[in-house]
Amino acid sequence: MMAYSTIIVAGGGIIGNSISYYLAKRGIPCTIIDPVGIAPAASGKAGGFLAKNWSDGSPIQELQRRSFDLHAEQAEHLGSHVIDYRRVECIAVSCDVLATKPSGKKLEGVEWADINTVGSRMLGGPDTIAQVHPKKLCNAMWRFSEGTVGSKLVVGKVLEAIIENGSICGVKLEDGTKMDADALVAACGPWTDAARSWFGPAGDKIPRMNGVKYHSILIKSPRVLTQSVFFQGHGDPEVYPRPDGDAYITGFPDPAIIVKEFPGDEEVRSEKVNQLIDATKKTSSELGHLPPHTQQACYLPTTMDGIPVIGAVPGIKGAFVASGHGCWGILNGPATGEAVAEMLVEGKATSIDLTMLGVDSPYRR
Repeated sequence: MMAYSTIIVAGGGIIGNSISYYLAKRGIPCTIIDPVGIAPAASGKAGGFLAKNWSDGSPIQELQRRSFDLHAEQAEHLGSHVIDYRRVECIAVSCDVLATKPSGKKLEGVEWADINTVGSRMLGGPDTIAQVHPKKLCNAMWRFSEGTVGSKLVVGKVLEAIIENGSICGVKLEDGTKMDADALVAACGPWTDAARSWFGPAGDKIPRMNGVKYHSILIKSPRVLTQSVFFQGHGDPEVYPRPDGDAYITGFPDPAIIVKEFPGDEEVRSEKVNQLIDATKKTSSELGHLPPHTQQACYLPTTMDGIPVIGAVPGIKGAFVASGHGCWGILNGPATGEAVAEMLVEGKATSIDLTMLGVDSPYRR
């Protein structure tokens, strides 16, 4: 017997689609409600870098290791070529920021970063490092959910949860529409902070949610590169080459704020784009002369303590939150979706221990 039978997931990003995907694998449909559609914000603009063990020793170690393995399973199920999944290697490269002219020195083992590089360190190889195209992954998961079990997408904005006798019985949308449900999952990324008001006084128990704005540019490389690079110097940009020839370049984050911008309509500031272009010119002769074909910005959802929130809202039966994954949202989406699907169907998560990640976790500061 299912714990919940009529499930609404608020949020069409990596978390919401992962939940719908793992419900669909159990033969269970759900309804995703999003103001725009599938992956309009960070889940459609993120880099898709995946690292298996970079959070070892932290509260998300189990989540991250499980999710890294699930990405490989998803690639086999959905098609690696469909979601641009591949195993890669990642290095850290140090740059001489005081150099007045290019040194012409190329470090051994460094694929394409070649301007004033003074040192490198391997951060991981194909056994622990991979990548995926976040937008393509979200679209593929949604096609599976919709096509296999008839999950539905509603374009709209949840205004409040309808609660009777301490249990979820539906939602009210901004346009006045009411929809029945016995379970509601708030998976709205940085906009999850607004979801605290959906649940009345019980919502005060949900940790506050901020957004950290990142800009990124995409450059089409003349060849397919395979080495992700974390630079040390020139603002510490990060570059993730993709199998389609794109090089995804990001860095220079803004301070965390309560997000007011509309999903998918985040302002792109020219000074941030220029910083990324300048950093690329100073680190790679292969990429630095190429103009970006895409300039974009998005917000990464973060909690005050940096720990994602995954679990039930105390005091309301059928109310759940899954958000706040920060820079590891794409990586940790699958394991989050799997665990939330287990809670919705079985009444508790069985694949991983969510004690440290719950709404009322004793580990939260």
